[in-house]
Amino acid sequence: MKSKSGSSDDLRINYRIRARDVRVIGADGSQLGIMDLRKAIELAQTQGLDLAEVSPGSVPPVCKILDYGKHKYQIKKKAKQAKKNQVVTVMKEIQFRPQTDTHDVEHKVKHIREFLGDGNKVRVSIRFRGREAAHAAIGHTLLKQVVDMVGTSGIVIQSPKMEGKILSLLFAPAPGQKTKVKSSETPSAE
Repeated sequence: MKSKSGSSDDLRINYRIRARDVRVIGADGSQLGIMDLRKAIELAQTQGLDLAEVSPGSVPPVCKILDYGKHKYQIKKKAKQAKKNQVVTVMKEIQFRPQTDTHDVEHKVKHIREFLGDGNKVRVSIRFRGREAAHAAIGHTLLKQVVDMVGTSGIVIQSPKMEGKILSLLFAPAPGQKTKVKSSETPSAE
């Protein structure tokens, strides 16, 4: 039965095929020609397989003799592998104040390098309160200091810009930089 989602992996099989005549492809990939639907289904059943409509839009529709359960399994396996290989980038944010002490800046820059090493993007924000926003030059100086301290660990992909009372900058991992494997992903030696 076709699902409501109508995904491309749902094929009409055997008696759910609506055409009278179909072009049949054998289980080994050979062309068997155009034949009556009932004859094609009988041919598939004698081999212990199913007849699946792979190209319903063509005239006549193209059907292939295959093991439908195995076919669905292969599609699920490919989708799972594609999801596994997908790279997920996470946005991290580090916040500063204009009066942040040098030791605190060094400590936060260490965290920025760790985040970039893990393959995450990092937004560095400087929050101004009250009249501090009138002295945005202090914030720009602090951001320049942070960029210099991060060095080759990351690249600036969004230059510093003021949004209200927040001055922000965006880092991305440097290209070619190897990312660390998280400790939970490493196999344990027992």
